[in-house]
Amino acid sequence: MSTTVAGTVAAGTQVILVGAGAPLLVGVMRQTRARLEGRAGAGVLQPWRDLRKLVRKEPITPDGTGPIFRIAPLLLAGTALVIAAVIPIATTASPLDGAADLFAVTALLALGTVALALAGLDTGTAFGGMGASREMTVMALVEPTILVSVFALSVRVGSTNLGAIVTSALNEPQHVVSPVSVLAAVALVVVTIAETGRIPVDNPSTHLELTMIHEAMVLEYTGPDLALVEWASAMRLTLLLGLVANLFAPWGIAGASLAMLPLAVAAYAAKVVVLGGALAAGEVFMAKLRMFRVPELLAGSFVLALLAVAASFFLAAP
Repeated sequence: MSTTVAGTVAAGTQVILVGAGAPLLVGVMRQTRARLEGRAGAGVLQPWRDLRKLVRKEPITPDGTGPIFRIAPLLLAGTALVIAAVIPIATTASPLDGAADLFAVTALLALGTVALALAGLDTGTAFGGMGASREMTVMALVEPTILVSVFALSVRVGSTNLGAIVTSALNEPQHVVSPVSVLAAVALVVVTIAETGRIPVDNPSTHLELTMIHEAMVLEYTGPDLALVEWASAMRLTLLLGLVANLFAPWGIAGASLAMLPLAVAAYAAKVVVLGGALAAGEVFMAKLRMFRVPELLAGSFVLALLAVAASFFLAAP
């Protein structure tokens, strides 16, 4: 079987893995929190049951909204699926590897965020506008931090291609425990929490108007549109956790060999479940920050990313 065909099969497997596994990851995280809080929990499959229930409902469009309100869920889910196809999840031999550039992937993440924020504004409600404003404040600090922290890893590789960065880490594992990787990892973990709306930046299970960010933008969605938004949000969480795992612990990723693909899928699933479980466990013992303290946290992560870039140039110097 040719390398192109094997890469195409692997890229398709990545899309299926993220699309089908993202709700399960959310279920694992909810179940982890429930067990630590002394509750039985609804089960790992509950997010899939919720999506199935939402898909069967009738979609309702608020009066006065335009096309962006209906397009935003499609854009959010579509960008997540494209990212799943191009970034190194289970293979570094995808035919779309050339599109897995750091700037392109970050732009796709930003496109979905901006589309949802515009949809929140399009409703004309106070909650939608408040959530969109807060989301743009968070995004203004999150996206540069993602760019700078991963750029620090790309200095030694000489390329901003994510596949090349992961391949370099596989070939030179000693770089994974360097000061550059530690600083970049901490910065990326913080912005992943912010980008996916987790505690302490946001609370995905609240509807208290003073604290909502993501939930405020999607209050007017229902039925299949809400199912798309929830599914896309779960996929973005899965992708970002997987990206953190593969940038700093890339072992298990397959190349152009289809024989290694099942092992790579299992390794990716294990790493994401471990990170998701750790994130959920941490949320039990943390409180949500006040909104005016969130920029301070994100600014701190940006400083760590800048330090990672500086350290990468100092350590690369002869």
